[in-house]
Amino acid sequence: MDYAAMARAASIPLSIRPSASSPSSNQTASKSSPVVFSWRRSSSSLTTRAISNNTNDNNHNLQSLPKPLSMSTLGAHGNRLRVAYQGVEGAYSESAAMKAYPNCEPIPCEHFETVFEVVEHGLVDRAVLPFENSLGGSIHRNYDLILRHKLHIVGEVRLSIRHCLMANHGVKLDDLKRVLSHPQGLAQCEHMLTKLGVAREAVDDTAGAAQFVASHQLQDTGAVASSRAAEIYDLNILARDIQDKSDNVTRFFMLARDPVIPRTDMPFKTSIVFSLEEGPGALYKALAVFAFRNINLTKIESRPGGCMPLRGANDNGNGIPKYFEYFFHLELEASTADQNTKNALANLEEFATFLRILGSYPVDLSHA
Repeated sequence: MDYAAMARAASIPLSIRPSASSPSSNQTASKSSPVVFSWRRSSSSLTTRAISNNTNDNNHNLQSLPKPLSMSTLGAHGNRLRVAYQGVEGAYSESAAMKAYPNCEPIPCEHFETVFEVVEHGLVDRAVLPFENSLGGSIHRNYDLILRHKLHIVGEVRLSIRHCLMANHGVKLDDLKRVLSHPQGLAQCEHMLTKLGVAREAVDDTAGAAQFVASHQLQDTGAVASSRAAEIYDLNILARDIQDKSDNVTRFFMLARDPVIPRTDMPFKTSIVFSLEEGPGALYKALAVFAFRNINLTKIESRPGGCMPLRGANDNGNGIPKYFEYFFHLELEASTADQNTKNALANLEEFATFLRILGSYPVDLSHA
């Protein structure tokens, strides 16, 4: 691991600006008035109206070095961990955070990137973020962000997503002209919304849509969100379980500054990302290091690297132009504590141009 780069990242001067919904400087953050983090770069120290961090930069850099978590701290039972999620109160991500860490204090953040940064800089203990949905597919933004930040996957949690259509009291289905929700929420309810013939408008999160409809007392607009969001923002549920398929599940990753200690006495997964030199059979060769050792793969996905968007065909200018460098994300049904897995990764490292272990973590065996 690049400790120097990690220390440099930890010393970047940042300030935190609570959003308009956050408590003022003489108020204490509470469940009814949570701090919603949004970030801006400045020359000042790392501060917030609800939290201050006056730690010396050198001490902070030392504290940022990885210290593996034990399985007892991973569950956080009895500990009041602060767990960041994207959205506002009532978001599915908040429910996932509370499922992952039942006794936690959920901390809402405006954007996915904000979640990564508040964990990375020690303002909260953990993050819970969506990475994949059974209907909508991968959340590509988070796959890209995890490469930009020095965080580790320490667990996974699956959450059943049951969408409701809601509006202000007195508003009927026939009154609706438009419906607001997160893009994934709208996509997952395509059949119902098409049948209603309403316009669809994408917003940052499902609970935020419910909050907006309620706060503006809109009479021709509904929201797609959870039943808990309807309860929090005092909206009337017009229809329940409107998702296209009943088995709608989102998988969230639990993220921390430090990796969990891998084990072999319970089911583990390992997430990695790597890149390769292009050539015939290059990806086949990479996957073969796992196939030959009977290591099962549960996910493979490629993402453009973004750092080199256009390259020439070859030194002579012949052949097909190469437009992107690609990263390959893999998930293995294996623990890095297992020697077989260590051998496979060592083999891959021999010819991969880049390799990073994002985390080795317990499999979520609970019901979604």
